[in-house]
Amino acid sequence: MLLVVGRIGRPHGVRGEVAVDVRTDDPGQRFASGCVLATQPEALGPLTVVAARPHAGGLIVSFAGISDRDEAQQVRGTWLVIDSADVPAPDDPDEYNDYQLIGLDVVTVAGRHVGTVADVRHHGQDLLVVRTASGAAEILVPFVAAIVPEVDVRAGRLLIDPPMGLLEQNEPA
Repeated sequence: MLLVVGRIGRPHGVRGEVAVDVRTDDPGQRFASGCVLATQPEALGPLTVVAARPHAGGLIVSFAGISDRDEAQQVRGTWLVIDSADVPAPDDPDEYNDYQLIGLDVVTVAGRHVGTVADVRHHGQDLLVVRTASGAAEILVPFVAAIVPEVDVRAGRLLIDPPMGLLEQNEPA
């Protein structure tokens, strides 16, 4: 599975540098000098990082072979991706990479199928975005042990013990 680590934005200056919207929690590793990144669309890559520096909440990156503003403009909008196999598993057995959770079936401890994990949000509290089985709603489930007692990535299932009202408030009327 390919994971997005960034998206190339506008050219920066006249020497081929580009602004990159970072989509990884480890930009220091993913955008280190010498790193080779696959691209979507594939025809524009792979791209090798020459240098990167922080700028306005993202990075300014120079890639090998892109030496002027016109060449930089040609890769604008390109997604930078890595293979999930290249991402090391977390050391803590109770910690998961987002991509491992997305797509898991969500079932209550009572056996009710709720839906599927569609996304993971990190806003102070980690939240699982669960798209209901009917597809009519999304439920935000706090990703804490009291509510999510079991995650079985191999079986493709996540068990939840929702507090009263968590599921009902998201039922269509």
